[in-house]
Amino acid sequence: MTEQRKSVHKEIVCVVFGALLLAWGSLADAQQSKKVFRMGVLALGNSNTEGIRIEAILQSLRDLGYIKGQNISIEYRYAESNRNQLPKLATELVRLKIDVILASGGDRVTRAAMNATKTIPIVMVGQGFDPVTAGLIQSLARPGGNVTGITNLNIELGGKRLELLKEAIPKLARVAVLYEQASANVVQVKEVLPPAARALKLTLRSWGLNSADGFEGVFADLNKERPHGVYVTGGPLMLANAKRIAGFILDSRLPSMCVNSQIVEAGGLMSYGTDPADSYRRVAYFVDKILKGPKPADLPVEQPKKFDFVINLKAAKQIGLTVPPNVLARADRVIK
Repeated sequence: MTEQRKSVHKEIVCVVFGALLLAWGSLADAQQSKKVFRMGVLALGNSNTEGIRIEAILQSLRDLGYIKGQNISIEYRYAESNRNQLPKLATELVRLKIDVILASGGDRVTRAAMNATKTIPIVMVGQGFDPVTAGLIQSLARPGGNVTGITNLNIELGGKRLELLKEAIPKLARVAVLYEQASANVVQVKEVLPPAARALKLTLRSWGLNSADGFEGVFADLNKERPHGVYVTGGPLMLANAKRIAGFILDSRLPSMCVNSQIVEAGGLMSYGTDPADSYRRVAYFVDKILKGPKPADLPVEQPKKFDFVINLKAAKQIGLTVPPNVLARADRVIK
């Protein structure tokens, strides 16, 4: 074979080899682009109470390029406020071989997911208690294990909420506290609120609930007690009964401070907590990161940077209350 023919032969081989490489690369890209990730949602509440939160997270995921039905599918498991169902539902999700679990509704939800799998990544949503104290992670900076996500500090903000309620109602002295007994809010009621109340010279009286059936009895007791204000903690039970709570508050002309802004939107007076929209965006960030490869152990758990102070002036007018200008000026959102 002449040198010229050898050269031509080499060129042909190179061209064919290059074409094969391009074809294989295109095939790999196509397979990658067709990858459909599977996300599981494990929630303590139901589709109604969790709907706003989950839809906001899905919207943030869409902004990052994850389209339901195209490159991501969602499996939902709702406990309907029955904590005993969480282990079973978590196991169901694990058997579906999903890529990531959203644990929505507090430490018990995350714990159920952790007990069901040590390998599938878990992203915490709506974690109101310190996840280190709860034993869910080793530290905020280095979570370890398969759990990461957002802690919203709802419980730790209890003192700040009482302070804002006192500023809005200077004569405030007696405050009724509504909470769900089988929840992390017990810590808020027993450990966080009392010292803050003493500093503000407030007397607290707490009413614990186990189910929606208990609200009527609590409302009847409050009508007899006539406190100066009501503090409504968070959790699925309170969120599921937001309209009932708001209706009672308005009918009884009681000023209120709520953890959930949904109760304020339904007729409560004020709420103070993490900015939901910002939290949802950060949850989507964690899901995106995990689906692209990084492990939860290497993704620091985030604390909120933005807080949302909401005042319902329409409700204030209905209960005959004038919100002081200095308090109103601090609101991030005013409902008129």
